[in-house]
Amino acid sequence: MKNGIARFEFYLQKIESLMQQAAKEHNPALWLYTNDARTPFFMLEALSRLYAGIHNKKKFSGLKEHFKLLEDSFGTIDYYDSYAKIFLAHPAVPVHIREYMQAQTREKIQHVNDLLLNNEWIGENNNRLKKIRKKLKEADWQQPKEEVKAIKQFYEDEINEVKNFVKETNGIFTEMELQVHELRRDIRWLSIYPQALQGMVQLTDCGESQKHTQKYLVPEIVQSKYNVMPDAGNNTWFLMLEKNYYYALSWMIAETGKLKDEGLQFFAVTEALQQTEGLSHEEAHEKSFAILGLEKSKLNDLLAYASQITNSFIKEHNLDKLIYGLAHTQKSRRE
Repeated sequence: MKNGIARFEFYLQKIESLMQQAAKEHNPALWLYTNDARTPFFMLEALSRLYAGIHNKKKFSGLKEHFKLLEDSFGTIDYYDSYAKIFLAHPAVPVHIREYMQAQTREKIQHVNDLLLNNEWIGENNNRLKKIRKKLKEADWQQPKEEVKAIKQFYEDEINEVKNFVKETNGIFTEMELQVHELRRDIRWLSIYPQALQGMVQLTDCGESQKHTQKYLVPEIVQSKYNVMPDAGNNTWFLMLEKNYYYALSWMIAETGKLKDEGLQFFAVTEALQQTEGLSHEEAHEKSFAILGLEKSKLNDLLAYASQITNSFIKEHNLDKLIYGLAHTQKSRRE
């Protein structure tokens, strides 16, 4: 089995096991959500994005949509569920807003239950995995050397897209959802691909990067299990990333994640007020600050900090220095 298809199979087996158990549950979607089914779907979406960028674009783009649909849906459940729990512990948030978030959580869970049946993940016609595996067998998988070069180019292109996105904003963020959240989505892919590729990506230390990235090397980043690459396994060609610049990337993902979560709480309350009190978006947004007990300047402060750390991160060329190069084992010299 080629390494490419084996990477998909690794996560498909996880999905298969989860689906088999979920099918026995009264509420399959809730069981899948609470048992982190989102992560293997995220990895499969990442692999599909990547392989659509290097070969068989139509085939992998189609697979990506299947994985993305469920991954996004689990993400929506998580959005409402998270804020439902946060607002439950927030004494100033009115009961009707808490109840709205809880109701939306239940509705989104039911939506996933419908998707699972309609898209043949579970039920009598549970053929989705069989269809996916058939498409994967038909793909034109590359040899390791050719593949790793294509993946390196794809990764470089993804880095350039992030830099261009920041450049288009002139380094000044004015929107939490459309800019800060979008930036985090984009840079997060740069950390998901290495995990999804099951050992093809490894970290190395050139010996010079630590002094340039010291401010990012906080214990929670350096010691994070998410910054440990999968074992090399059967891979013979590798994309090498500079360890400390990868840690810097991880810090940015974590920090923008905190800003996103704090910033989007205003929009969660705004939505709830619009739906439960019939307010306009402007009226509801204005009222959200009072409900959360925060000054109106708070959102601008979050956006200013996001702009500051992003500009510094880009100007320090952390992304430009992230890729160290390619490496291969002795065995692969004949390939």
